[in-house]
Amino acid sequence: MDIFTRGLWIITGIGFTVSIIKDKEKTFRSMKMAKGMMKNMMGQIIGILFLIGLILTFIPPEIIKQYLGGANVLSSSILSAVIGSITLIPAFVAFPLVGSLVDLGASIVPGVAFLTTLTMVGFVTFPLEKQEFGFKFAAIRNSLSFVFAIVIAMVMGVFI
Repeated sequence: MDIFTRGLWIITGIGFTVSIIKDKEKTFRSMKMAKGMMKNMMGQIIGILFLIGLILTFIPPEIIKQYLGGANVLSSSILSAVIGSITLIPAFVAFPLVGSLVDLGASIVPGVAFLTTLTMVGFVTFPLEKQEFGFKFAAIRNSLSFVFAIVIAMVMGVFI
């Protein structure tokens, strides 16, 4: 376990202890609510993880290395950003997916591009955004988000 994970466990433990001391009944009531929410989400989480496993089974590591881990980081980042823009999966599922792709040979920069566009660009949700905010706003916001996602990925590539 790395230091960040240990730190999060310590912070969580301290917060939980403070919550119990402050109001024990409210803390246990919220724990029951969280348990119910987790039960409701469990089917979706298992389904998404199964889908990720299925996708990784059918895409050989050589293909992942070729398209996402090659020498041309910019083109692989743009490819990942396009896929992230049209994909609609929860971010908490995307993080393990990107970790698996990096383990199979993908570069970190395309992974960051995928994650960033996944959360910032909404190709699938564009019709709703257009309806609520107007075409011009939705198009400009999504375009700028896409460009900034590529910039963020490149900057992360320098730091990592």
